[in-house]
Amino acid sequence: MKPILYPFLAALLFVSCKQSTKEPKEISSTTKTPEITAVASFTGQQVTGVTLSDTGRIFVNFPRWRKGVTNSVVELSKGIETPFPNKEWNSWEIGDKVEAQKFIGVQSVVAFEDKVYILDTRSPLFQEVLDAPRVFVFNLNTNALEHTYVLSESAYHPNSYINDLRVDKKNNKIYFTDSGNSGLVILDLKTETFRRVLDDHTSTAAEQSFLNFANGKWTNTVNSDGIALDTKNDKLYYHALTGYSLYSIPTQALVFEDELDLEKAVTLEAKTSAPDGMIFDENGNLYYADLENNKIMYRKTDGSIHILVEGDKVKWADTFSIYNNQLYYTNSRINEVTADISEMEFTVNRVDLPEK
Repeated sequence: MKPILYPFLAALLFVSCKQSTKEPKEISSTTKTPEITAVASFTGQQVTGVTLSDTGRIFVNFPRWRKGVTNSVVELSKGIETPFPNKEWNSWEIGDKVEAQKFIGVQSVVAFEDKVYILDTRSPLFQEVLDAPRVFVFNLNTNALEHTYVLSESAYHPNSYINDLRVDKKNNKIYFTDSGNSGLVILDLKTETFRRVLDDHTSTAAEQSFLNFANGKWTNTVNSDGIALDTKNDKLYYHALTGYSLYSIPTQALVFEDELDLEKAVTLEAKTSAPDGMIFDENGNLYYADLENNKIMYRKTDGSIHILVEGDKVKWADTFSIYNNQLYYTNSRINEVTADISEMEFTVNRVDLPEK
């Protein structure tokens, strides 16, 4: 998620999106409130992303939204924080010369099979990108850099903030959201080419320029942010952060060359709370936050929406990862942040998933 005020789009492209025929049912709580367990805590270091590998390795990231970021990517093991893949990769400081093999502004980490995908916005301090956004792919067996995918000029804008990604093994693609300049980006892993779609489209654009919290109004405009891949039904879901509409599109439609055909394939799935990241479990439940009310929600396959957990241990649940039937999430506390975060605590927690 990128907490920065963007000039709102002057005119949104008006397109009639298909609307889901399923009516969302009334929000309800789980019968038993699951216990929240602390995994890690960081003082003065604002964690946003978390991911777990198939073997349980835990990686987190810290975007360079301010000076004083110690590391961009860290692996957690038995209470020890180790810069990943090493200290050199994490050594870049604001004002330094940009280097190809150093992290500049990491926004997301995603472990998939035996690799970890590290998404570098190349946009520190919310400024225009210093060079092309990219994805560093590290082999988890060796911790060595295996590949770097650099976005082509047509795939991003100077004010892009490439936010999150999902790997589609079935179609050999990677999908990205852009929360800075609304749109989706598709990487064809076979040809290593990028394509931008739904650029400045209604479904990828923010619906408003603020969210309301108990501590006051948080004024920012954040476009397409959360992204989740439904591998059973071959649909990509996405959501603007400052908005209340959940959209989907079939992955098969993402190959359409005609933009109008692609736009016609977009479906408004449901009205939801304003979330940040999103994730599906193996049962088809979609997890996302209710940022404004300190909750984590989930939407079942029948369209019903439920509360997983809520309260003081949920403070801007930013990113999710699932391992061993537990949901891991970061508390990035974005709406609480002021100029000085040196005394603030940012956490990673976990909670049991609901029963089937």
